[in-house]
Amino acid sequence: MRILGLDPGLRRTGWGLVDAVRGRLRPVACGTVASTDGAPLAERLVALYDGLSAVIAEYAPEEAAVEETFVNRNPTSTLRLGSARGVALLVPARAGLPVAEYGANHVKKAVVGAGHAGKVQVQAMVLRLLPGLGAAGSDAADALAVAICHAHHCETAAAMAAGQRADLSATAADMAVRRRSSR
Repeated sequence: MRILGLDPGLRRTGWGLVDAVRGRLRPVACGTVASTDGAPLAERLVALYDGLSAVIAEYAPEEAAVEETFVNRNPTSTLRLGSARGVALLVPARAGLPVAEYGANHVKKAVVGAGHAGKVQVQAMVLRLLPGLGAAGSDAADALAVAICHAHHCETAAAMAAGQRADLSATAADMAVRRRSSR
């Protein structure tokens, strides 16, 4: 499965793609989509929309994951970041992709093992988990961390579903044996 991770930002939205195959992660590509500082908000959002649309068109991900926004002390900054996050949710949804959302602490815990890890730790672990990636800026590394988190989440959900199916099959077989023996 090809997963697109997104780290929304109004100046730069980081994006990163990983292929998750049988518990293995392979880096595909990463980068940032930038908007012009000082431009009207609507123009900046269009730039993010167009850039993310181009990434999806080029790399054809199957699912997307977006980091949730933290609340800033400055309400204006929080609202502007929320607008960028809205674009990051909208673009993959309009492309027909399932979109998951993860809090920053959840992402850090999935990648580093600690929910309050710093950016440097996250970048270092992303590079370790995705050998051959090369240098990735902090926004792209954060986006790759979101994709890694989603891959781990999907793998765990699949394992749980398989375990539940096995439990149901065993229960059905046990009930059939009991029916036969009670006749």
